[in-house]
Amino acid sequence: MNDKQGQVTKAAIEVHSNEQECQDIKTKTEKLSGLLRQAARSSNDLYERPTCQIIDDTEQVLDKALTLIFKCANGLRRIFTITPVAAFRKTSQQLENSIGDVSWLLRVSTPADDGDNEYLGLPPRAANEPILCLIWEQITILCSGSIDERSDAAASLVSLACDNDRYGKLIIEEGGVIPLLKLAKEG
Repeated sequence: MNDKQGQVTKAAIEVHSNEQECQDIKTKTEKLSGLLRQAARSSNDLYERPTCQIIDDTEQVLDKALTLIFKCANGLRRIFTITPVAAFRKTSQQLENSIGDVSWLLRVSTPADDGDNEYLGLPPRAANEPILCLIWEQITILCSGSIDERSDAAASLVSLACDNDRYGKLIIEEGGVIPLLKLAKEG
C-alpha cells in the first residue's frame, strides 16, 4: 500500500490538468500515509476485525486516487481526456473517510493511559453500519480497558445482544464472546 501512496505523490507532481484537485488528493494521500505508518507501528495493538476491513477499503480508495491522478499526469500524453470534477470530489471524500477510519482505528485500539474515558465517536464507515462500529469499540474496551471500563463494555454488549438477535450474531462474529467469558471468569 505504501507503494501506491508514493505513486500518487509522484504522479501528482507531474499533472498537467486539474492541478488544484490533484494537489488536494496528494495532500490527503500524504496525511493518510502518515496514519497508515502509525498503524503499522501499532499493528500488535490494533483490533484485527476492523483493521482488516478498514485497510482493504483504504487500499481500494488509494487505487481510485492513483487512477484519477494518472489520468492527469503528463506521462499519458492523451490528446483529449475528460475527467469530471465530481470524480475528484468523490475521491477526495473517500480519502477523507479513510483518514477518519484509520484515525478512529488508532484511537479505539490504543486507549489513553490517563484514565480519561473519552467518547471515541464513530468512524465515517459507521454511516453504513453504526452498530458494528459500536460493537468493535466495546470489544476493544473489553479487551484492554480497566476493570470498570470492561464491566461497562460487557454490560453494553449483553444489552445489545438481548435487544436484537442480529446484534448478538454480530458480537459473536466479531469475536466478542471470548473477552466476555474471560471477564466473567475473572469476576
